[in-house]
Amino acid sequence: MSVKATLEAHGLRPRKKWGQNFLTDARILESIADAAAVERGDVILEIGPGLGHLTRVLARRAGRVVAVEVDRELAAKLSVDFADTPDVRILCGDILESEPIEFLGAGRDPALATSPFKVVANLPYYITSAILRHLLEAAHKPHLVVILVQREVAQRMAAQPPEMSLLAVSVQFFARVRIVRTIAAGAFYPRPKVDSAVVRLDVFDPPPLAAQDRARFFEIVRAGFGERRKQLRNSLARGLALDPDAAAHALARAQIDPARRAETLTLDEWRELHRQLTIGAKA
Repeated sequence: MSVKATLEAHGLRPRKKWGQNFLTDARILESIADAAAVERGDVILEIGPGLGHLTRVLARRAGRVVAVEVDRELAAKLSVDFADTPDVRILCGDILESEPIEFLGAGRDPALATSPFKVVANLPYYITSAILRHLLEAAHKPHLVVILVQREVAQRMAAQPPEMSLLAVSVQFFARVRIVRTIAAGAFYPRPKVDSAVVRLDVFDPPPLAAQDRARFFEIVRAGFGERRKQLRNSLARGLALDPDAAAHALARAQIDPARRAETLTLDEWRELHRQLTIGAKA
């Protein structure tokens, strides 16, 4: 049965407010599970299972699947569909409202709250950045994330200098990013206006900086990207309320030309700049 027919048979329709676009191509679904290297012992947190097509693929391979669906009607349908599948748990909720691990530990198997886990998700385009930040900044992070996102967003996440962005730095700070494959818009119902891509994030453990240093690191990065057409000397001075000469001196100590722009810096250069500005603040 087609996606459209399935939805109609259950009196359902795609919700624009949640960016629902359903993917059913069996080969693509299998390739997403392949990208996540799903094995029998894995615990999978699936975000946005929709009609459950990917959930079924994951359930055949994983040890346990916890699927979190924000749409109450879809969650109710999935609960019926997977009622006889003991290794699949359907939860109705918003992934942004609780720590990811709390969804895993909810209900009948609280031991999952301490388990290593992977995330697999078909993310709505409008909320991709917020969900990624929520996952990667969590106290108990997934060790691997495979997401289906807008192709342009995937390219921005995986970008390298001189095409870095705040999103690229924010994701690459926490994980190694790889675009696995692209998916044409025609593979979805309803058909979106843009193509998509499968992205794999291998999450660093531990992250490059301790938790107490990350807020300052990202304050510096946001300041650098705050006025992208300006030289770093000026954007940092304005964004961090520094004297321009102080910003220039910190850049020089980090061996970064003050005339460069934020999109040209590597992650290592941002970390060194953070170190120099921290040293300067303590001096």
